[in-house]
Amino acid sequence: MAQAYMTETGNGGSEPEPSGSGLRRRLAELRGDPGIWRRGIVTAGLAALISLVMIFHASLPNDVGNLGSLTETFLPWLGVAVPLLLVAAVVRKSATALIAILLTAVVWVNLFGGLVTDKSGSGGNLVVATHNVDADNPDPKSTAQSLAKSGSDVLALTELKAGAVPTYEKYLGAVYKYHSVEGTVGVWSKYPLTASQAVDIRLGWTRAMRATVSSPQGPIAVFVAHLPSVRVKLNAGFTANQRDNSADALGAALAAEPLKKVILLGDLNGTMNDRSLSEVTSQMRSTQGAAGDGFGFTWPAQFPMARIDQIMVRGIQPEASWSLPRTGSDHLPIAARVTVKP
Repeated sequence: MAQAYMTETGNGGSEPEPSGSGLRRRLAELRGDPGIWRRGIVTAGLAALISLVMIFHASLPNDVGNLGSLTETFLPWLGVAVPLLLVAAVVRKSATALIAILLTAVVWVNLFGGLVTDKSGSGGNLVVATHNVDADNPDPKSTAQSLAKSGSDVLALTELKAGAVPTYEKYLGAVYKYHSVEGTVGVWSKYPLTASQAVDIRLGWTRAMRATVSSPQGPIAVFVAHLPSVRVKLNAGFTANQRDNSADALGAALAAEPLKKVILLGDLNGTMNDRSLSEVTSQMRSTQGAAGDGFGFTWPAQFPMARIDQIMVRGIQPEASWSLPRTGSDHLPIAARVTVKP
């Protein structure tokens, strides 16, 4: 059989080279190249730093500019660095960088790989939805009409402008027989609502409420909340102190709730990774994390980068979670299907 490769001989002639020997020679050359381990040290260092941030993000200090919370808000996006660093490692022909990047990829998959897959199921006997409708929404009528088609049994709205409330009442009323509005938040329901009241989240005005939904499976405590906005400022960092104080107050209200079946809907202006929301997240279960398809980012609507709108439950089983079509708001509406046992 003819040989696949030829090698040069000392007298200018050639002789057959066994198949695969060229590849083996090249690998041997790479192994013998000391630069393959010394090149790409900076790339490897960046990969190692990203891995450390993902692993020890809870140890990042919040004392200066709420650095820890800022990092945790956009933590999944650190994975974007993996393919970029991989290209740099290949160009530099650096084994050290390739190994470091592989470890970074493993860390990211361990933390967020479970969110990428579709965990939704087919069960459920109650659909809930929430939407920050945006006080500056130029078309509340179309937003209300879109939400009326969501198929949800219970719908929570936040950032309700007083002048727009009648519009939402009018165009949601055909689907939802019951509703209650407290300050800038409200809940619409196909089932009777009772015990509706404002919840004090230390703001001085009403941006949270609680109501009892009399579902076919029994009473459910439904909380609707819109925690204060956060800002990123060059001279102050991540300004979230007011939000953090409100989150603590909301957590206290949830902890004091006597009903065993609880649903929290609204704009928390923070992600499930943000330690500053721990008073809430420690006692509630995210429907997106348990039964979502992908990360389910909700803000900004044009190019969602973070899931700051949440549907969370206690004493209720999440079955599926998804985003609804974009409206005139700067947030995406979201919905979830859950199972409520009698």
